[in-house]
Amino acid sequence: MKKVVVIIGAFLIFTSCEDVVDVDLPETEPRLIVDGLLRVDKSQEFIDVRIAMRETSNFFEDNPPTQAESAVIAYGIPNEFGEFDSLAFSSLAEEEPGTGIYVPDPNFSSDQRIRTQSAEPGTVFILQISHRDKSYFAQTEYAPTVPIDNLEQGDDILFNEDETEVIVTLTDNPDHTNFYVFDFGFGNFQALDDRFFMGQQFAFSYFYDNELEPGQQIRVSILGADQDFHNYIDLLVEQTMNNGGVFETPVATVRGNVFDITGLDNIDIFDNVERPNDYALGYFAVVQEFSRNLTIQ
Repeated sequence: MKKVVVIIGAFLIFTSCEDVVDVDLPETEPRLIVDGLLRVDKSQEFIDVRIAMRETSNFFEDNPPTQAESAVIAYGIPNEFGEFDSLAFSSLAEEEPGTGIYVPDPNFSSDQRIRTQSAEPGTVFILQISHRDKSYFAQTEYAPTVPIDNLEQGDDILFNEDETEVIVTLTDNPDHTNFYVFDFGFGNFQALDDRFFMGQQFAFSYFYDNELEPGQQIRVSILGADQDFHNYIDLLVEQTMNNGGVFETPVATVRGNVFDITGLDNIDIFDNVERPNDYALGYFAVVQEFSRNLTIQ
């Protein structure tokens, strides 16, 4: 009899594991996502303008591409009063139908590409998007940077033996406070500022937590940044380092500089001080980039 009770008990335990738990997920209105990081290579004639647009979806689903009614980049140098005496424009069009990738319109009556010579310190770029009867606005100033002095592989470890260390060396510009964003590939970014090494040469280590194979080539880039873009990337990195899982409460909503200005008649309040829930996700930035390649030993 005892054996029968044990068997029945075990059966109940294992069958109970098959119960399906239905979780009521909140229904949220899709939100526009703008990936507008434009990297400027001064050795090229034109800026590689590629802006990806997606929409947020429900939990556990990919964010699908979306189409804008219009997308335009305006750029120029403001005067001492912050006003533009003249602006140049680049009209964007979807590169391929359904991709959500917007590039200078090749079918426009004139060349819509932006020359790299237009990206100079003080140049302000403005992105304007019309999407699902809403208007979005983002403004950024071109951010130059310094080249990478040296990139080499190290042999230290941080947590485990599978890590790969790379050592990056740069020389900071002493003329003003600088902010940097490093792209280590594989979706890995790192924000850095010069508060402790202003005007000096500085070297730091970055550890890849996935094991890299000998002979594998990696590409490391340094990007210019202002303080807002630096803080945005820093918060993104902090969020992605959170191992609490999809149900973990996030540290903060990572909001960028793309604002919903629908119905506003005063562009001076485009930052939505009185409309905290009206915004898009993502960021628009125009930054100088220097890159180096390294072959893993």
